[in-house]
Amino acid sequence: MLKLQNLFFAIDGKPLLENASATIPAGHKVGIVGRNGTGKTSLFRLIRNEWALDSGNIEYPSYFRVGGVDQEAPASSISLLDTVLAADLERDALLREAESATDPMRIADIHMRLTDIDAHSAESRAATILAGLGFDAVAQARACAEFSGGWRMRVALGAVLFSQPDLLLLDEPTNYLDLEGAVWLETFLAKYSKTVLVISHDRGLLNRSVTGILHLTDRKLTYYGGSYDQFDAERRLKLEQQQSMKRKQDAQRAHIQSFVDRFRYKASKARQAQSRLKQLEKMQPIAALSESAVSEFQFPSPTPLPPPLMVIENASVGYDGKAVLRKIDIRLDQDDRIALLGANGEGKSTLSKLIADRLAPLEGDIQKSGKLRIGFFAQHQLDELVPGETPFQHMARLRPDELPTKLRGRLGAAGIGADIVENPVERLSGGQKARLLMAMAAIDAPHILILDEPTNHLDIESREALIHALNDYNGAVILVSHDPHLVETVADILWIVRDGAVVPFDGDMDDYRKLLLKQRSGKGKTARHDTNALKTADIDSLPPARALSGKEKRQNTAQVRSAITKTEKMLEKLTKRKADIEQEMAEPGFFETKNQSRAADAGKMLADVDEAIARGEEEWLSLQETLAIALEA
Repeated sequence: MLKLQNLFFAIDGKPLLENASATIPAGHKVGIVGRNGTGKTSLFRLIRNEWALDSGNIEYPSYFRVGGVDQEAPASSISLLDTVLAADLERDALLREAESATDPMRIADIHMRLTDIDAHSAESRAATILAGLGFDAVAQARACAEFSGGWRMRVALGAVLFSQPDLLLLDEPTNYLDLEGAVWLETFLAKYSKTVLVISHDRGLLNRSVTGILHLTDRKLTYYGGSYDQFDAERRLKLEQQQSMKRKQDAQRAHIQSFVDRFRYKASKARQAQSRLKQLEKMQPIAALSESAVSEFQFPSPTPLPPPLMVIENASVGYDGKAVLRKIDIRLDQDDRIALLGANGEGKSTLSKLIADRLAPLEGDIQKSGKLRIGFFAQHQLDELVPGETPFQHMARLRPDELPTKLRGRLGAAGIGADIVENPVERLSGGQKARLLMAMAAIDAPHILILDEPTNHLDIESREALIHALNDYNGAVILVSHDPHLVETVADILWIVRDGAVVPFDGDMDDYRKLLLKQRSGKGKTARHDTNALKTADIDSLPPARALSGKEKRQNTAQVRSAITKTEKMLEKLTKRKADIEQEMAEPGFFETKNQSRAADAGKMLADVDEAIARGEEEWLSLQETLAIALEA
């Protein structure tokens, strides 16, 4: 059991925790939520005794091993598998001792203890964890130094999961996982038998993997049983009730004060007035609705352009002349909402850069409207902000001729308030930096807005604000995100980027999640450790696209759009065929006696083409009506 009793903690004189208490039963899995900057990570440091409390107590059994992920695995020559195996300190120490022990009794004790801790299955368990986090058998044998920092963070996560601490502390673990890894982690945590505290803004993980929510707000801790959705409903109800009670109390206080003001100087009513004054003094004020509204996102609507915005045909793209993706055939329209799915390293960001004109195709053709504007947000851009410069200076660089008041207005609309607009960017939180970059990406009212992992540094309320803004935005949206809730509520078209190709997925996020779970469990056609592959047979085995998504939030319109595109191409060919026939019939002497047979044939062909065009136009209108109904639903 973990007990947090009357905690008080301040940084630079600013209290983060004040008389905060909570009790977490052993074996429970608890999500810690709260706005950015409320002190969730600081609470972890206090639990691990890295920081000292100003007052209060944190208690858990003395035998509890506490584990967490603070930094990436070292860039050493040790393999990933051996790095994870070394995280079990007892097993590692016993194996080392067994190599040098000579006392038969001690050797027996060592082997008995190795049996007790299930050391014989250690390699299998470690390999399974690494596979779940995206490392196949070949990668597990490679040295840590061969991987980037983000991948080594996964190794560090794998190590702490393998060590099976009694109290597992995870701070935003899905920030460095792709969707496949996040789905695996959800399943792992749900089955984990020991106590888990996880700071997360991932609604999917908090709904499927935890048994309770610990809410940090107003420097207090409040525990709620159940999933995040249950917590959210209960919290909203509590806030509404609190606000209602405050309105009633305010009305009661005003009524009492009015009586006192009228009769306090009348002898016949003086005693009653004094009694009412005492009543006012004893009345404990009810706090107002304490959680302020989160700042909205605003994406200016672009001027409409005729479809399509962009067509990419038979293109390949990559780096240093080596293709990452091949035979790309896609079309983008202004009302598209597309999510790119697939494991890290498969090419989602590469495709985004191709569409954003940040990468030139190695081959193939790209056609786009001459007036097309594209906004691009990528997570790595957080590191590209100029240190020492303020948000105002960053925005002024993009709009050097705009008045300062208008620039400040742009920043304010993006959630960069007057209190931080002149702060150097290195002093901004991750969420504030993300807001600044999104405002910069959208400054030209783009027709296509590309967002590559936009939510990594946003709290849950800010993620909801982003969803509302994207659904109100009138341009095309391309999402790369490991947040299933964001994908479900914004995207209506899913593309899988895998094996060097971009393929449509005629299912919803529930179907995709089931496919991933099937593969991770080893029941699919994919090999156990080949975690990046998505076999065509597995995709084809899914049911066809349905009218409604799994959660009935948006309609999947991929098939309708595809039919519209095919109809448009057919009409283009028919129109060209009609023009050719009419040009031939307009030639001098075409209807002379010797050409009467050819003239009759041409007339019949023209009638047939006209009829086909009429049918095609009727079909196109019907499909457009179907699409409009689907988008309004």
